[in-house]
Amino acid sequence: MAHRIITQVVLVGSRVLGRAFTEAYRQASASQRYAAKASKSSPSAAANLASHGLTLDEACKILNVKPPQGGKANMEDVMSRFKTLFDKNEPKNGGSFYLQSKILRARERIEREVGEASRAAEREAELREGWKPKVYKER
Repeated sequence: MAHRIITQVVLVGSRVLGRAFTEAYRQASASQRYAAKASKSSPSAAANLASHGLTLDEACKILNVKPPQGGKANMEDVMSRFKTLFDKNEPKNGGSFYLQSKILRARERIEREVGEASRAAEREAELREGWKPKVYKER
């Protein structure tokens, strides 16, 4: 009698694991297709998706703001939308922690994109002007 129960547990467990692995494979394959499609439209999109988990377009849609144009965005608008949505989704007030974390990641993604673009613009400006080291004199 015990061997039948053990056999059933093993069979049911293997079915569950098999289904879980096939579903994980499907999701990984769909993610790979999405990244490949995104990389065709813009080469850095796949790297951004893989390293940050959220594309710039998704972040802008979550916060309902315009994407940065030329690396510049209205950060006041982004922060006001962030604060509003973050406060509305406070778990203590019946909100969702998941949505709150998505909103936070969206703000971080936009800030990262604007920061990278501003650093690149500073480098370009410095290259145009020529390198001028800062010299500190001791008093």
